[in-house]
Amino acid sequence: MSLLSRFDPRSGLRYVLILQLAIAGVLIASDVLGVVPSPFKERVELPTGPVSPGDQRREYRTDRSDPSLVPQDGPLDVSVPEVFPDRLDFSVQEVEGLGRVLLLSGQIEVDDSSRFASYLSDMQEKPDLVALHSPGGVVSEALSIGKKVREADLASAVLAGAMCVSSCPYILAGGQERIVSMRGIVGMHQHYYEQPRLIPVVFAVEGIQKGQGETMRHLIDLGVDPSLMLYSLNTPPEEIYALIEEELLGTRIATQIID
Repeated sequence: MSLLSRFDPRSGLRYVLILQLAIAGVLIASDVLGVVPSPFKERVELPTGPVSPGDQRREYRTDRSDPSLVPQDGPLDVSVPEVFPDRLDFSVQEVEGLGRVLLLSGQIEVDDSSRFASYLSDMQEKPDLVALHSPGGVVSEALSIGKKVREADLASAVLAGAMCVSSCPYILAGGQERIVSMRGIVGMHQHYYEQPRLIPVVFAVEGIQKGQGETMRHLIDLGVDPSLMLYSLNTPPEEIYALIEEELLGTRIATQIID
């Protein structure tokens, strides 16, 4: 009884609060360490230059394309910016043999799907082809744009000198015909499904799984083999796995290979 009489409820609550904060700090730190590269982790030097079978992993960059990734032995089909715009930019080019090409270039950001729909509806003539040059971005926006490409009954393409990586291939999947130049790059890696940061990963698992399920359904609905996601899931987010011809056609992310 004397022990209970000496117990101060306010001190007890203070200790509980400190313990809860300590636990939260540990969980947050574990999540941050999973997102922020550790300075103690050995950096793996990736190869540079054009890819070839078995040599398909390259550094992932969102600021600019890497012209060394693709052979430079011919003229480009479309003029693409060297530095990726901060969000999708839309432009129309007349290309011999391809017709009226609508080029989508830049990072994929929130609201780009509605911007694309507005731009498409304002065009006086329907484009013959939607060409892509993007380092990816918001997955949900890419899925939505891909659906709009299919609804408009358009063909999609990654042409010579262009890159379509990360979430960008989900736009490519929307084309009724999907044309890929072997002097362009289609690449995959792990990406985030808008899961929260700086909170325990356990709270994000449901959202991640839901996002992966939506992505698989998107590919299936558009006639692309969902095994395409294996190249994504097996590649760290700081790298890009560039697909070769056999993989492009085998997963049906490409229905036609040129060059």
